[in-house]
Amino acid sequence: MAKVTRDDVARLAGTSTAVVSYVINDGPRPVAPATREKVLAAIEQLGYRPNSVAQAMASRRTNLIGMIVPDARQPFFAEMAHAVERAASDRGKLVLIGNSDYVEDREMHYIQAFLGMRVSGLILVSQGAPQRAAKEFAAMEGAKVVLLHRRPEAIDDVSVVTDDIGGAELVVRHLLEVHGHPYVACFGGPVDTPAPGDPVIDHVEGWQRAMEGAGLATEGRLVDAPFHRYGAYEVALELLRSPHRPPAVFCSTDDQALGVLRAAREVGLRVPEDLAVAGFDDIPEAALADPPLTTVASEREAMARAAVDLVLDDSLMVPGSDTERVRKFPSRLVVRRSCGCPAEGAAE
Repeated sequence: MAKVTRDDVARLAGTSTAVVSYVINDGPRPVAPATREKVLAAIEQLGYRPNSVAQAMASRRTNLIGMIVPDARQPFFAEMAHAVERAASDRGKLVLIGNSDYVEDREMHYIQAFLGMRVSGLILVSQGAPQRAAKEFAAMEGAKVVLLHRRPEAIDDVSVVTDDIGGAELVVRHLLEVHGHPYVACFGGPVDTPAPGDPVIDHVEGWQRAMEGAGLATEGRLVDAPFHRYGAYEVALELLRSPHRPPAVFCSTDDQALGVLRAAREVGLRVPEDLAVAGFDDIPEAALADPPLTTVASEREAMARAAVDLVLDDSLMVPGSDTERVRKFPSRLVVRRSCGCPAEGAAE
């Protein structure tokens, strides 16, 4: 069966191929309503499908949004990517997702590849070298960049983040003030966790603020651990078997907290009677953990929608001070049984 072309549509509609192009691309010239209806009817009758690649080459921009995450296998990033995809679909856009795997060169590979594909915008959860990325962004034409979840200091593009410091401080204070624990240990990130701008750094800072606000020392109570549950489980086994086992643990990610819960069961500790555990992110598994995990929730859906709106709407990309270029969403405490509370609830 011969491929239907734009010439075929023009012939059936009784108009020129230029007019067909104006209808398909909604411009750049106006088309009379009656003529537009004829063209659309011809497209429907013939089953014509425009060549999206050719359209992109002509307009110098595709209907794609690029999104780069560290690891889409991790529940938090999977949830965030899904939320971005839903928001983009509502705007008639498709999302291409690349995993940097926490590797700087891989992140740069996807940045260059997506910008080379003329995406409409790029949503970046960066874990790589901000200087290299900033240089690449400065050289690009047209596409906008929004930093999501993390804002490296060297990149001044608009960012959409949550109140990581405030959220961490909130949950640690809950463990100290409501449950009366003498101190709270913190599972931070690996020893090579990126510099300020990384949410885990902010989670650690929130923990420090809560501890110091209660007059408690933090020295020796910050534990280096991988972000995922498997590595955190191994670290927790060693910690919980030691004579210096903490009474309560705040984990920078829920995935870490799930590893701690597994380790506690394995060494014979009851949660929360022997060990209180709290996390950050409120991934879906947090509510199904045994016991259900007390954690900090971020407004993922609202953040994803804001990121998509920002990369697509020029009017929202307002230059200005550093504060004006950061869209910060609030965190909220979600109380479940792993901290010692009897029932699930939420607190601002």
